[in-house]
Amino acid sequence: MASTTALPPTVGFDLDMTLIDSRPGIRACYQALSERTGTPIDADLAVTRLGPPLADELVHWFPADRVDEVADLYRAMYPTYAIAATPALPGAREAMSAVREAGGRAVVVTAKYEPNAKLHLAHLGIEPDAVIGDLWAEQKALALREHGAGVYVGDHVGDVRGARTADALSVAVATGPCDPAELREVGADVVLADLTEFPRWFSAYAAGVRA
Repeated sequence: MASTTALPPTVGFDLDMTLIDSRPGIRACYQALSERTGTPIDADLAVTRLGPPLADELVHWFPADRVDEVADLYRAMYPTYAIAATPALPGAREAMSAVREAGGRAVVVTAKYEPNAKLHLAHLGIEPDAVIGDLWAEQKALALREHGAGVYVGDHVGDVRGARTADALSVAVATGPCDPAELREVGADVVLADLTEFPRWFSAYAAGVRA
């Protein structure tokens, strides 16, 4: 069972498909990347596979020896095409408010390129206590441990693995590519439909930690 750290609690949140619906923006960026490079990219397919690092997707469309170059281009294009097109998911702001109201800290730990992750949050007026990017799956445990997070909230099986590696409670939301059964199968401690259910759950969790 994951640890319950002393209050005030620190909660980590994933970004794509947990706090934000990044599909419209990423789709637009892939379409622009396809036009810029002259390489066909099925942007609608790509946005069904969000979660893993960018290189894991680009290798489907580009030769391996071009992936680093194209990734740099994609990241440079990203602010123009993806930030304004990306909304917050329902309950995202309320989830962070629930942590703050309990006296806790909210940190974002994401596989996304950190400068672009910060642009998303600033555009949406979401202000976590820290943003750590460029970490995927088990690597996320590095930041979760550093910030003392006892809970990590994400939408992907990779997020569950990251939470469990950090000995944090894994709270999964079924707003991304992984369904509830898949999330439970890999070890999620709690599965919520979306973040609108988080404040009520977190209130009970925080009360239990205090008890």
